[in-house]
This record gives sequence, structure tokens and C-alpha cells, in this order.
Amino acid sequence: MSRNTLLFLATAFGLLFTSCKREERGGVPITPIDISINVNNPAYADLAVPGGWLYLTGGSMGILVVRSTPETFVAFDRHCPYRTADLCRVSVDESELIARDTTCCGSAFLILDGSVAEGPAALNLQRYNTSFNGTTLRIFN
Repeated sequence: MSRNTLLFLATAFGLLFTSCKREERGGVPITPIDISINVNNPAYADLAVPGGWLYLTGGSMGILVVRSTPETFVAFDRHCPYRTADLCRVSVDESELIARDTTCCGSAFLILDGSVAEGPAALNLQRYNTSFNGTTLRIFN
């Protein structure tokens, strides 16, 4: 191979690896959590069906838990990642599809994945790990 070909291949590989996008962590303070709940408990009835959601105490500004499918859940910190020092909290709006910061900046996030639906926020909601064994949902980091 010629020197130009090798240089081209090296550049192409470099661009390929640097263009892979990592999921960005939200700009909220890292708060250790390890919560387990029995989803069959009547207190958590809102999580009985896919699309159901509820708030839990914990994290930086509270936790939003959403049942994505019968077997999977997602959990997000309610601390808005835009200007985190303002300590703004998102709440699920009447659509039950969007979590919105109505106090500070008006940013909106999809509750199924925490991604930004409306700015000025540029970072997604801080997502926590979840595991589910059919009865017990564990939320942790």
C-alpha cells in the first residue's frame, strides 16, 4: 500500500471512532441511590401497566419511574439538567408523555427515554439503572 493510502485509512478510522456518540450523563449532582420496590404493592399501582409512571423520593430532586414494557422500567432524576444550580424539578405534564420544567426554563423531556424534547436544555435527564425480576424493581447507580 502506498503512504497516501495508509494515511487515508488512518484518518478514516480516526474519524469513525471519534464520531461514535456516547450517551451523555446529565449535569445533575451524582447522588448514590439503591431503592427496591415491590411493584405489586398497591402504593405502586400506577406502575401496573406500560406507560404508567410515578414519583419516588431519592436522587438529587426526586425520581421519575416509568414502566416502558411489561418487563422493563426506566428511572430518571427529576433535577432539570439545565443550569443545575437553580435546583429546578421536572414534572410530568397533562400529556403524560413529557416531563417539563415549568419553574425555570421550560425545557421538556420525553418520559420514555429522558431525551430533550424542547430546549434550552441540551442534556438529557439523568438516568438511573434498573433491574426487574417480575416482582421487585431495583433502581440504582
